[in-house]
Parts: sequence; C-alpha cells; structure tokens
Amino acid sequence: MDFLQALFLGLLQGLTEFLPISSSAHLILTPAFFGWDDQGVGFDLSVHIGTLLAVVLYFRRDVFGIARDGLISVAQRKITGQGALAWYLVIGTVPAGLAGMALLDMIDNELRAVEVIFFTTLIFGLLLGVADWLPKRQRSMESLNWKDALLVGIAQAIALVPGTSRSGVTITAGLFLGMSRETASRFSFLLAIPIIVLASAVKLLEVAASDVMVDWSGFLIGGVTSFLMAITAIHFFLKWLNTVGMWPYVIYRIILAGVIYAVLM
Repeated sequence: MDFLQALFLGLLQGLTEFLPISSSAHLILTPAFFGWDDQGVGFDLSVHIGTLLAVVLYFRRDVFGIARDGLISVAQRKITGQGALAWYLVIGTVPAGLAGMALLDMIDNELRAVEVIFFTTLIFGLLLGVADWLPKRQRSMESLNWKDALLVGIAQAIALVPGTSRSGVTITAGLFLGMSRETASRFSFLLAIPIIVLASAVKLLEVAASDVMVDWSGFLIGGVTSFLMAITAIHFFLKWLNTVGMWPYVIYRIILAGVIYAVLM
C-alpha cells in the first residue's frame, strides 16, 4: 500500500465511521472503483484504533462518568449517577457481539458483494429519511430504558451487513423510538465505543494469527488520519445536526446507490 492510498483510506474511514453513510461500504467500494488491492487486516485494525481513540477523546467526560458510575453501581448493587446508561451500553452491545460471532464468516465471505451494498445503501438511507421526516419527538438521554437499548442494539447488529451504516441505523432506530436527534446521535456514538473495541480485538487476533507482515507505515498513516478525520467529523456532525438534519446524508446515499448501480453492477 502506497502513501497516498493509505492516506486516502484513513481519511475516508475517519469521515464515514460516524456519519450515517457506512464506512464499510466505502472501504469495500473504493478499491473496486480504483482497482486497488484489498488494504489488509492490519490496515483495518489501524483505522479501527484511530476511530476508537477519536470517539473516546471527544466524549472523554461522558466516558469517564459512565465508567465510574457503572463500576460504583456494580460495587454498591444499586444504580448511581449514570450507572443505568452504562448498563444500557452493555445491553446495546450484546446483539451485535452475538451476531458477529455467529455470522462473521458469512459477513466476510458472502455479504460484501456490491449488490448487497447497493440495496443496504439505498434502503437504509431511505429509512433514515423517513425517521427524520416524522414529527419530532424530544426524548432525552435520561428517558432511555433497557428496551430502548435493546432495540437500538438489535439495529446495530443489522449494521454488520456492509452498506447499512452502524451510526445510520442506530440513529434511525433512536428517532423511531422518539428520541431527539441529539439523543439518538449521542447514544449511537457512545454505543460505538464497546463495539469498536470488540471489532479491534477481532482484528488484532487475526493479525496475530496471520503470517502476513504488517505494513507499519500504512498502519501509522491509517491510524493517525482516521483519528484526525473522525474527531472532526463527530464535532461538525453534532454542531450542524439541528441545522441540516439527516436529509443531506439520505440524498448522498441515494446518489451513491445510483453510482454503484451504474458503475459496478
């Protein structure tokens, strides 16, 4: 992998990981468009680490408070502060974790097809638009319960299919459950932390078990660029959320589906 390819893919991963447009689809489609070789599991690990560090750093106060109150709640056997939210993040992670273990081979070998990405990009993009178009509700983070966490977690499990978009489908589920845009987005981003940790662990095991040499220059470039782009994307997404809503991303997904159909199908 040359410098420009690593730079471009790192920036692309950082930009698309937290926007509702599917990072997995872009990382699969880009090599197909440009005729590049697959970037390899080592590079995938680097960009996962980069985006993980970005979301943890951006929400560092929330992460510290949730982790602290969660541990205190376990020790005292009663909910303290944000202890409930800590449990909701655990509940929301379980469906994707179980689905990932059960379906990983099928996802990697059968669901990375261009046809699958075309349909998931279009259908889940339109669902996001419908959810954002419905009369606005104003449920806050404090109003969430374990059922909300489970339903959003099930939506996150569906996002294992490339093209769905983890952030897109979890925000869609949150909006359908009556959450405000801010609540749905914030819960989606916090829910990204444990699932990216799990995905990074899987990638690390793959790297450790593989005989393939890691391209450390590409690893560093991908990690740094994905980190910088991801933290920028999170900041501006939340800043412009009420101004632009979700429809710019919906329109982008419709256009992307059209390009996929015209060029790759």
